[in-house]
Amino acid sequence: MAKKPAKAKARPAAKPAPKASRSAATAAKGAPKKAAAPAGPAKRAKAPTSLAIDVIASDPGLFAPLTPGEVADAVRTLTEDRRVMGMAKVGRYRVIATEPLVVKPPHWMAGHRLARVVVYDYAADRSVDACVDLDAGVVAHLDVTRAQPMLSREEESVAMSVAVVDERVREKLSLGDEPLVAMHYWGKDPSDLAYERRSAAVVFGRPGGHPSIVAVVDLLDNTVTAVVPASQW
Repeated sequence: MAKKPAKAKARPAAKPAPKASRSAATAAKGAPKKAAAPAGPAKRAKAPTSLAIDVIASDPGLFAPLTPGEVADAVRTLTEDRRVMGMAKVGRYRVIATEPLVVKPPHWMAGHRLARVVVYDYAADRSVDACVDLDAGVVAHLDVTRAQPMLSREEESVAMSVAVVDERVREKLSLGDEPLVAMHYWGKDPSDLAYERRSAAVVFGRPGGHPSIVAVVDLLDNTVTAVVPASQW
């Protein structure tokens, strides 16, 4: 008799891989993630501009107010300039303003001690605006125009003192009236004397109250040319 074939023995099933312990899983979760690569090249810090460099490197002393000696030097240098020598000879002028002036590189005067001098020439009814280089002792810039600069403190004081003693003004003043302010006045009508001559308007009234009258003072001859009620001014 034929023998029956023997049955193949079944192979044992593969054992499942051991599970990771809880401590290992927790450690894996807490592991730091790798930093993402930057999207583009890192931004560089902006280099300071030339203006910022000029400001940092500038001499603070150039911005300081002019000393009395510098003011005297600036005015003397201006009056000795041949372009305004006629004004200096006649002598009917007044210094309106003196102030320090600073220019930036690459101007050739950068770093120099400069002074701006504004003078009004009463004889010629003109304004002189100059830049004086105090280091070089020269007038670096000169502008002569018919423009009317604002009144100087000295002109305001002169206008008030002239108006106070004028008889026409005193007759119209009320008890307690006094000069409140002196303003630059330039007439619009060619028939008005103040149209061509430097003048000031002095406002009178009580402090804290309404103005009463306005006196127009001609600063060339130091006389009152008009007295007008403040309500009509």
